[in-house]
Amino acid sequence: MTTPQHTPFRIALTADFYDEAGTTRYADFGLDTFEGHDHIVVSRFSEHRAEITRDQLADCHATLVLSPQVTAASLVDCDELLAISRFGVGYDSVDVEACTANNVIVTITPGTVDRPVAEATIGWMLALTHRVLEKDRLVRTGRWDERSQYMGCELRDRTLGVIGLGGIGRKLVQLLQGFGMRQPIAFDPFAPPEVFDESGVRKVELEELLSTADFVSLHCPLNEQTRGLIGADQLGLMQPSAYLLNLARGGIVDEDALYDALACRRIAGAALDCFENEPVVTPHPLGELDNVLLAPHSIAWTKELFRDIGRTACQALLDLSLGRRPHGIVNPEVFNNPAFTKKWNRTRLAAR
Repeated sequence: MTTPQHTPFRIALTADFYDEAGTTRYADFGLDTFEGHDHIVVSRFSEHRAEITRDQLADCHATLVLSPQVTAASLVDCDELLAISRFGVGYDSVDVEACTANNVIVTITPGTVDRPVAEATIGWMLALTHRVLEKDRLVRTGRWDERSQYMGCELRDRTLGVIGLGGIGRKLVQLLQGFGMRQPIAFDPFAPPEVFDESGVRKVELEELLSTADFVSLHCPLNEQTRGLIGADQLGLMQPSAYLLNLARGGIVDEDALYDALACRRIAGAALDCFENEPVVTPHPLGELDNVLLAPHSIAWTKELFRDIGRTACQALLDLSLGRRPHGIVNPEVFNNPAFTKKWNRTRLAAR
């Protein structure tokens, strides 16, 4: 009796998961999900490119994407490609419309980033209000006697304003319980009323949030509605004692306007994990200021975060290979296209 020959389900990882020596940069990002599944073959791109090119996808059924962009040009002649699995919850770097037109599903990892990003936001709120960066520099530069000039403040009796009451925003509100803050407020025109009610958050318009909140914390996606959402006019509505935190996406905040507001002390401070143009490989102008904290789009990166994102992303691809509909699909309408079903059948039947 002959053993059936299975067609491998080929998954390629973008090269930025590895260093120049070919060693994984991260201890655990979910690859053990594929253990025991002999029909899965995992490889990696030979080089990192800011935009994935068609030759990198030509022999894949799916790819796990960390940072490169996926464009319409990436997908040309990739007839066997079934899925782009985005490592995280943001997908503004993926041309979803082009993927849909080419019968490629896009998956993300909902829920996996909620706690790490919320924790990082609180960490930055505390660092800003307690003036951690400035006090650290006092000691490093021998200016101990100046400490009375750098009085901080507590979170107690202050108001959090969340822009985007999704999973991260709701987790942030939950974790801040116990700090003695006032009732949080949020602006999110797409969240249903029950989300506000269940979270104990008061729904407000953007102008009221900006003029009322002591902390304006961004947790919305980058899209046509949110691009440039926070500009000079919006920053002008904020209180001089207020702080802006962006752990969402660059492009939501006008960085030039923010620089002016911070330099002139029209707002108390800011913390940014993301920028309009990434990566930032030369000193950023905002780094000249002492009332801003900056991070290279990684302030929430933890071992737990990468483990959870990786396992969720890899499970989606494993499910697809086994003929199961994955979790976290951005463009589910692709499943209604017979052309997708036809190429999916070629792999999922072979994998059983």
